[in-house]
Amino acid sequence: MTTSLPLPGPPNLASTLRARRTGAIPGLTYRPAVPADPEKAAELDRRLETWARGLDLFPAAWGGDFAGFQFGRAVVLQHPGAVDLERLTAAGKLLLAENIVDNCYCEEDEGKGGSHRGLGGRLIFAQSALDPFHSTPELEEEWRQGVQTDGPLRSYHFAIQDYALLATPSQTDRIVHDLARLHLGYLAEAAWAEIRYKPRVWEYLVMRQFNNFRPCLSIVDAVDGYELPEQVYARPEIQRVTALACNATTIVNDLYSFTRELASDPDHLNLPQVVAADERCGLKAAYLKSVEIHNRIMDAFDEESAALSATSPLVARYTEGLAAWVSGNHEWHATNTHRYHLPNYW
Repeated sequence: MTTSLPLPGPPNLASTLRARRTGAIPGLTYRPAVPADPEKAAELDRRLETWARGLDLFPAAWGGDFAGFQFGRAVVLQHPGAVDLERLTAAGKLLLAENIVDNCYCEEDEGKGGSHRGLGGRLIFAQSALDPFHSTPELEEEWRQGVQTDGPLRSYHFAIQDYALLATPSQTDRIVHDLARLHLGYLAEAAWAEIRYKPRVWEYLVMRQFNNFRPCLSIVDAVDGYELPEQVYARPEIQRVTALACNATTIVNDLYSFTRELASDPDHLNLPQVVAADERCGLKAAYLKSVEIHNRIMDAFDEESAALSATSPLVARYTEGLAAWVSGNHEWHATNTHRYHLPNYW
């Protein structure tokens, strides 16, 4: 690979942040989400915080972050077809655990202990909390003790354990493998940061196809109380629409996180930054180009999932669950003013 040209300078952050905007990104393609029941969201927040505090998953100082993230509202928006609160709670535990691992192991700019150095070692133990270690009884006991001594490992271990009580073995195995994909994406991003590599747009989006929300979308059928059989889920056309949905919603995260990431770490990789470097343009033009890339991916998802839905009621139910997750996640980003504000580009 060749190193890309240097990144153009950032915009005037002071003027950008003075003129912060909230709401949906102008010109972004999205479907309206089913409104979240506030009482259900509040109950989920209560359950998730009780679970996290009981397992001592994060320090008391993180309380504001927990409330500001709106985990309960996020999960209710993302899973409007959920069978019951127990399945929503299981989805929320997985979402919370994934965020704890990301923050504590990966994100240097969050100030919560993450680091690019040595990340592979930490993530292999994280994967073992999901995909258990099998050896002699004595060594397995040492591994269990090791998992119990670390908050991120405990979060993964107990979240997947609770999910497995509600999901089928193949559904549980599916998310374990999709979390391994996520970890591979984390490692690629960390490796680039260590060598200061500036990826091309296609390279960045390859990384983001792994470092994305796929584990959250992997569970839509289980949360809705049915199973898309493994032999159907594994079909290339099903894998493609799943990837398109995941990639679209990950770009949404890049777009809504843009000003927040610039303010905390001007070198943090996101799609507008990468487009600006790759195409030698300003960040405003790069941001608007990123919106266009998102819209083309969303159009492909809508068209291809509609064609697949016509082949089977079960496939239609699955693609509708994917679409609902994408819509709910967009609504959460567009309305979460604690975390996100738009740049002054319109």
